Amino acid sequence: MAKAGDKKGSNRPALALHVPEPHYRPGDEADFSHIVVPEAGSAPRPDEACDAKETHPLCDDLIRVLGDDNKAHGPWDPRLDADTLRRMLREMALVRAFDNRMYRAQRQGKTSFYMKCTGEEATSVCATHALAADDMIFPSYRQQGCLIARGYEPVEMINQIYSNKADKLKGRQLPIMYCSKRLSFFSISGNLATQLPQATGFAMASASKGDSRIAATWVGEGSTAEGDFHSALVFATVYNAPVIFNVINNQWAISSFSGFAGGERATFAARAIGYGVAGLRVDGNDPLAVYAAERWAADRARSNGGPTLIEHFTYRAEGHSTSDDPSAYRSAEEGTAWPLGDPVKRLMDHLIDMGEWSEEQQEAQDAELDQMVKDAQKDAEKNGILGHGLHHPFHTMFEDVYEDLPWHLQEQADQAIREREIKFPEGLKK
Repeated sequence: MAKAGDKKGSNRPALALHVPEPHYRPGDEADFSHIVVPEAGSAPRPDEACDAKETHPLCDDLIRVLGDDNKAHGPWDPRLDADTLRRMLREMALVRAFDNRMYRAQRQGKTSFYMKCTGEEATSVCATHALAADDMIFPSYRQQGCLIARGYEPVEMINQIYSNKADKLKGRQLPIMYCSKRLSFFSISGNLATQLPQATGFAMASASKGDSRIAATWVGEGSTAEGDFHSALVFATVYNAPVIFNVINNQWAISSFSGFAGGERATFAARAIGYGVAGLRVDGNDPLAVYAAERWAADRARSNGGPTLIEHFTYRAEGHSTSDDPSAYRSAEEGTAWPLGDPVKRLMDHLIDMGEWSEEQQEAQDAELDQMVKDAQKDAEKNGILGHGLHHPFHTMFEDVYEDLPWHLQEQADQAIREREIKFPEGLKK
């Protein structure tokens, strides 16, 4: 007699799970021929005030402006002047120079951690240019370009990375988790996707007050699997919040590819369809397309058209962080085989084609920016580096949480100061 659950003799097919697997592993030859890259300029551009449904075909398309001929094409061309293009090029190059210096600083033991955004610079720098200066930015941890595009000083960023005595965040944040109230740049959180409901909440508050400031938030494609992503979209669509969701699909989370977040089944932009909001899928390595899509979404939000979800289709050229070795899980050829190129080079080539730039000017600018970051690093190191004792006074750990410090914490603070005076009578005066 067959027992319950025995598959023998059953006419029901056995269930099976699907485990996503990337196209290439270490040692494989990378071939991105499966990626459809449409002609630059071929995607239609609906009016910003259109019904969200009109954008949904664009969730499976790819908005591109810069063609292989280095010229701008089609209705999404933002027609930016040469000065603006040169500024965006300079800021993307500065981000890259900054990343390279800080990566070396981590390897030298001057900080514990760093995250580069090589290949993704356009998704932060050019998107920020499309926003108003006081629009609130809710970043993930790879949006240093947003700060640089708003003029934040590299020395202040390095102070934060080193957690030294000049760190405006008083050493309370992990390296690279910046914050600037002055520049409307919300504090970065290491808990994935928490910034999304916060951005939606800010946008709802701005609308309820009759303000004009919108919110823009960034998240990696892997983090769209977090519950906070869906909560944020629900509130945004229900209340028509003026917020932009920038999903940076760089193909990889920490060491798992985009399929584990659902990327095998549909584009990440297509998630807009289920929520009934506007959705765009854009070539994230095309600086002009990124600017145009972000500006479209910002204009829509500012005119009470509601939220937009933008998938920036790009590639993480480096490791996830200094703690990661991508050669352990992906083909070494992927970076060079990526079909959408390098955003810095593409914008440089476009300016050269316009007669507004040259390779010699680019080389000179790269050298200038590297020296600028080097000088900022030297200035920051005067305030201390990791483990060298130059940090904020111990008692500051009790500050900035309560308006009036509760008695029991005040008691602890006083005790900590007394004990430190006994151990380091001279150090406390410094």
